[in-house]
Amino acid sequence: MISEYLNCSLCPRNCKIDRTKSIGYCGESDKLRISRAALHMWEEPCISGKDCSGAIFFEGCNLKCVFCQNYNIANNKCGDIISSERLVEIFYELKDQGANNINLVTGTHFTPTIAECIRKAKSEGFDLPFVWNSSSYEKQETIKMLDGLIDIFLPDYKYYDLDIAKKYSNAEDYQKIATRAIDTMLEIVGKPQFFNNDIKKKGVIIRHLVLPGRSSESIKIIKDIYNRYGNDVFVSIMNQYTPMPNIAYHELARRTTTYEYEKVVKAAVEIGITQGFTQDRETQSDSFIPEFDLTGVHKNNH
Repeated sequence: MISEYLNCSLCPRNCKIDRTKSIGYCGESDKLRISRAALHMWEEPCISGKDCSGAIFFEGCNLKCVFCQNYNIANNKCGDIISSERLVEIFYELKDQGANNINLVTGTHFTPTIAECIRKAKSEGFDLPFVWNSSSYEKQETIKMLDGLIDIFLPDYKYYDLDIAKKYSNAEDYQKIATRAIDTMLEIVGKPQFFNNDIKKKGVIIRHLVLPGRSSESIKIIKDIYNRYGNDVFVSIMNQYTPMPNIAYHELARRTTTYEYEKVVKAAVEIGITQGFTQDRETQSDSFIPEFDLTGVHKNNH
């Protein structure tokens, strides 16, 4: 039994639930649940490469944005329980399929177990880089559990405006929490390193999704990233926002326009961002949202 689950305060929600007996704000107990483990081609080029990233999607989420593109897993609708031993097996299966790295998606609420599994795999000689793909709504103490285990951090920077963070994610402290989390990630892995100037070996890539009607806030975020980190991080400016069915807020019921997105990209260049990624219009499609159908979760399920 992992003690951190007994009175859970792994994330900033501090719900103090005994997750061995009940579920936390994240919607999960102490049992690992995942909804998909498969090659994933839609990450940044230095993550996916030509052979794809080996993405493992964990069930549940401690942020639960109202517009979440992975709504079904964030709201605990489609995952299955697996053992720690099975997670380590999945690392090897993804490597055998040709993955460039192991991409751990939204695993904050399972951090102690995931850290234990990575440690075991590395002790056996497992040599692919591990990617931590998260919302950034994470405690510094929890991220430090991953020191020496994670090679690449892929955090979001979602909000600058406290009111919007409250409205869309019930997290008015998001900006403060997220920047502290990213500070810690950068301390752990340092400046960017690459394999043959192509696939990311170490470093931080900060993602920002441009929401409809929020381009001014996006520019504030890009400025804050540059002022804090300069070009010690990469910045990924994303335009793939896709309205989910029955979205509660009318302003989120449309896609981000080309004008809104290009305004943010232009501002990023003017601010001084030189290391980053942008997306084509075609990414605004449901086809870029994976099927959370338990692919790769159990043995012989590929």
